Amino acid sequence: QVQLVESGGGSVQAGGSRRLSCAGSGYTSRWRWVGWFRQAPGKEREGVAAVDTSSTSTYYADSVKGRFAISQDNAKNTVYLQMNSLKPDDTATYYCAAGSGVWGPLAAASYMTWGQGTQVTVSS
Repeated sequence: QVQLVESGGGSVQAGGSRRLSCAGSGYTSRWRWVGWFRQAPGKEREGVAAVDTSSTSTYYADSVKGRFAISQDNAKNTVYLQMNSLKPDDTATYYCAAGSGVWGPLAAASYMTWGQGTQVTVSS
């Protein structure tokens, strides 16, 4: 059974950086996509960044392009989300997910397995 465990959340001031980690069991060989999503209170879950585990192509939401970077370390079965120039609007619970759906790398419907989430709070 594939399991995903996120870590690295916490509080940071606006303009700061944070790196999230997603440790998985075997997903790099089984799933096409590994992605990061976020959900703020009262808002829908939003696809933030994703990586195609076979081609290493990356995908980003417009709201984070140029500030966030997703990367993978296959030897460690870990995917990272480096978040720079953080804004208060980035405050949310961040989830790691893995899947092979056909709805695109930033669509939640493409993902079968989800982590428990890690909270990121950006203060102004």
